Amino acid sequence: MRCCRLLFAVLFALGGGCDVEEEAIDGIDDPAVPPEKADSPYTGCQLAQVLVYVNDPATSYDVLRQAAVPKVAVRNIIAHRDGVDGQPGTADDDRFDDLAELDAVPYVGPIALQKLVAAIDARCQAPASVDVIFSPQPYEQSHLARVAQLIAGAQHSIDLALYSFSDAKIAAALGEAVTRGVTVRLLFEPANEERKSPAGTASARYEDLGIDVRYVNQIMHHKFAIIDGPRDDVAPAATAWLVTGSGNWSNSAGTRYDENTVFIQGRSELVLRFQREFNLLWESSRDFTWNQDLAFFSSLPIDASMIPDESGLDAVFTSANFTVRQTSYGPTFTVVAGSNTVADRLVGLIEGARKSIHLASGHLRSWPVAQALLDQRRAHPELDIRIYLDGQEYISASTHAQQASARAACLAAAGTDPQKTQACIDNDYYYSYEAHLAGIGLRFKYYAYRWDFSYAVQMHHKYLVVDGVTLASGSYNLSDNAEHATMENMVIYDGPEHRDLVQAFEANFESIWQTGQPDTGLAALQQRIEDQSQPVPLVFDSLALDHPQVTALKALIRAQCPAVDSTDYRTDPASHRFCPRP
Repeated sequence: MRCCRLLFAVLFALGGGCDVEEEAIDGIDDPAVPPEKADSPYTGCQLAQVLVYVNDPATSYDVLRQAAVPKVAVRNIIAHRDGVDGQPGTADDDRFDDLAELDAVPYVGPIALQKLVAAIDARCQAPASVDVIFSPQPYEQSHLARVAQLIAGAQHSIDLALYSFSDAKIAAALGEAVTRGVTVRLLFEPANEERKSPAGTASARYEDLGIDVRYVNQIMHHKFAIIDGPRDDVAPAATAWLVTGSGNWSNSAGTRYDENTVFIQGRSELVLRFQREFNLLWESSRDFTWNQDLAFFSSLPIDASMIPDESGLDAVFTSANFTVRQTSYGPTFTVVAGSNTVADRLVGLIEGARKSIHLASGHLRSWPVAQALLDQRRAHPELDIRIYLDGQEYISASTHAQQASARAACLAAAGTDPQKTQACIDNDYYYSYEAHLAGIGLRFKYYAYRWDFSYAVQMHHKYLVVDGVTLASGSYNLSDNAEHATMENMVIYDGPEHRDLVQAFEANFESIWQTGQPDTGLAALQQRIEDQSQPVPLVFDSLALDHPQVTALKALIRAQCPAVDSTDYRTDPASHRFCPRP
């Protein structure tokens, strides 16, 4: 019976010995026991990182020999991984799917494992940190100040994927980083439009700082940064910083809106997943042509075999819903019909809820997610389901009836054509009223009679907490547009190592659920609206209001300000924050 030689490493590390050079050892009763499940002296991180290490094309024969791995074991590891041609990255490669496959390689046994663990042990000793900053905050306590601080400490690389970036202090920190030799790459949504007339644009200013700016043909809605990450070697993933969440890099996102930004270090799997996402987008991007001294360069290709499987973490990206093809305009992302990578994952979390579902989202326009919430409400009325949305998601009963009628007509016209039917379902449908009718706990962050970007203090979170133990958070809006026209991410945090983070989001949810002390705050606002001695406020301090409360408040404002629905007020809300009394 063949021995599981890596399992034998347990005995070796605890004092056993072996006089042969890593030969197979027979006699273990249960060779099928996976080494990572055995009573091993090595941690899960060490074993996961060993697998990443041997799969890394940068781990050459010389690298392994320098790590004192026995030469016969080295030859066999390289031969297995790189195939007959001996070249990594070719069709005959056979990277290791798990430790059992590595264990099956001749002469890979206790001594080889001991040396492999020693080679990667620093990755598992790196500091681990996962924490969150919630907006709004004073600037110096905001995620913007923290990002600038991390950039100031960057040593070699910064990769950015951003929808909006206008913070001057972060820009200055990036310019200083470039001056000291840090290479900075930026995938930037505005570059797609700014390329048409680049002079004086933000993209041009960043390129003048030495930051290479590029764009993709779909909407770049990510808000993430990888600082000193695994561009050319997977090892830096253990110490790199990853910044991601809902917050753009703007003053409004830091000091006015409801946002979250998570700061992560010591989580190799997550860093490598985001680096792989960045690499995919970067390789399929188009150049913002301005600073001709900036040269395009690629990073180390990262595949699944190079990413450790760490507990309590996962990440999903809408880029999985696209294919890439070359056109006369450059690399082009084309959507794959019927693929709902992120929505499907969120639906799975919702369907698995047993106690509570707390959702904070700027939008609720995703058919799969909305249906999952409604189904859970019907099937499990005992569940604590609460949804907090931005005020722009409110629709009246009459407006809902209009959109429902339009969808019904669309479906009738579609007949049995599945593509046409899906198009009817994937339109910009507001599900807040249906959630209200279903009896789901629903509140809006309500701050104005009519929404306008000039004064909006948006509820811009995109997070879901299930049963108080599982968190999904990222850049992903709950809409079909986010799934099929936008590059987005959602990170899933679970397990004891992320309990504090999940609880921080739960506490944030309970806080925003009470925004403006709804009962007393609403009463005070109603008195102010009815006070004939002052103008009627059309923009006011934020309140967390349910659907009937918003409906009544809007009716009161209309009664006190009949002009509020006039063409002038509709077309220029920024100039009508108050309604003068007759």
